[in-house]
Amino acid sequence: QVQLVESGGDSVQAGGSLRLSCAASEVTINLNRMAWFRQAPGKEREGVACIWRRDDWPYYAESVKGRFTISQDIAKNMVYLQMNNLKPEDTAMYYCAAQGPGGIWYSLLTEDYNYWGQGTQVTVSS
Repeated sequence: QVQLVESGGDSVQAGGSLRLSCAASEVTINLNRMAWFRQAPGKEREGVACIWRRDDWPYYAESVKGRFTISQDIAKNMVYLQMNNLKPEDTAMYYCAAQGPGGIWYSLLTEDYNYWGQGTQVTVSS
C-alpha cells in the first residue's frame, strides 16, 4: 500500500510563492502518474497538475498554467508543486495523488487515482 505525505502548505500573501512536497512511503516503480489536487471549502476537489512519471511529462489545469510547476525526483520518491504568483482563489487544501499501472499520460480526474495523501493547507490573502 502506497502512502503519500504532503508538506509545505502555509499562509502567504497574494503574489507570493510556495513549494509543496509529496513523499511516497514505498518504491513507486509501478505508479504511472502522480498529481496534485485541491479542494476549497464548499467546492469539489479539482485537479491542478499531473506528471507522467516515466517520461516526465507535465500537464496543468488552465487556471494554474504558467504559475505552477509540477516536478519529480524519482530516486527520492518525491513529487513537488512550485506555486508562484499565488492568488486568493488558490486557497485550498492541496492533495497529492498517485495512480497505479495503466491509464493515459494525463488525467486530472479524481476517479483515475488510487492513492491519496491527507492534504496540506494553502491560504493566500489579498
